Amino acid sequence: MTTISDLPDDLVREIFSRVPLTSLSAVRSTCKTWNAISKNQIFGKKSASKNQFLEFMITDSRVCSLRFDLQGIRNEDEEDFVHPFMKQISIPNNDDQVEISQVYHCDGLLLCIAKNNSSLMVWNPYLGQTKWIRPRNTFHRADSFALGYDNNRNHKILRFLYDAERNRTGRGWVIDVYDFSSDSWRVLDVNPDWDELFYQSGVSLKGNSYFFGREVTTEAEVGEEDLLVTDIEDYLLCFDFTTERFGPRLSLPFNPPSPIFEYLTLSWARDEKLAVLYSHYDTSEIYEIWISTKIEPNAVSWSTFLTVDMSLIIGLPDGFSTFCNPRSFFIDEEKKVAVFFCIEGTETGCYLMAYIVGDEGYFKSVNIGVILNSQLIAGKLVCSSYDPSLVQLQV
Repeated sequence: MTTISDLPDDLVREIFSRVPLTSLSAVRSTCKTWNAISKNQIFGKKSASKNQFLEFMITDSRVCSLRFDLQGIRNEDEEDFVHPFMKQISIPNNDDQVEISQVYHCDGLLLCIAKNNSSLMVWNPYLGQTKWIRPRNTFHRADSFALGYDNNRNHKILRFLYDAERNRTGRGWVIDVYDFSSDSWRVLDVNPDWDELFYQSGVSLKGNSYFFGREVTTEAEVGEEDLLVTDIEDYLLCFDFTTERFGPRLSLPFNPPSPIFEYLTLSWARDEKLAVLYSHYDTSEIYEIWISTKIEPNAVSWSTFLTVDMSLIIGLPDGFSTFCNPRSFFIDEEKKVAVFFCIEGTETGCYLMAYIVGDEGYFKSVNIGVILNSQLIAGKLVCSSYDPSLVQLQV
């Protein structure tokens, strides 16, 4: 009688190549040999097309996988079909089921921040490995983090350390870096060129992390105590994990019509390009999406991907432009669409919605599921197209 372990290696590899990444753990559990093979080679990619996206996001203080298939949209003579599938993932070695407040992604690894920044854990979902990180000193709930790697593929964690005294006196942040190779923290002697780092949850691309910075220009008004805002300059800053330094200010591709409120968020295009979504208070129904044509720590160039006027779309939910600034988004360059993730409140509860928008007024809404806790991080993408990693986490 032939058993699983008797199958030829070539056939085993072919079977694994067709198993979705989210189902690999179940397949591994059937055979020790299969488990060993899958941890020395990456499988699961053949089952996905270029219009299928495997993502991670946070909902209800848990990490969830989200498989999003855009193959069936914008096809002539066919009815649009989107099949999202979201499920909560159990993190290995997390017996206490610690609630997660933030997650950062880089190179197939997820940096998980426990609620109230009480602890850090790095997780390789493909290998099922975890590593708890001890702090140099106590974590603070206002700390922020980023994950990246240097030119030698040595992974590191960047930490913006909250310091009450420095914050009170305007002396900026204490910045630490954790080095996986030495299993230790170091304080960096850096002085980033920012007036205000207003988007601390940056995104990692090609090993480096990018953040929004902002410079606000004010002047005093005669007879008034409050200062008048006369200009706002938004820009990008890159942290280079090889040099462990911040680069110069990188320009963004738009000029706001007036120094009022605007909405910005960063994303990726298949983890190869940066994407930025922009909307201004004066024209809140119009969303501009730009993608990078060149991105380096010291230089960036942009091209327009999509401009959508939501007021012209038929079938849009009532109040979209007022209640939904997307928590996060991703783009499909081939289909020429963007997917916005928003929380929609109804009389029966809160729902995570995906709004697929494109040129020529294209629009489709998809209800992904109920959100029990509509905290700010709910519905926030961790990565837009997950690629598995064989990076070993040394405990």
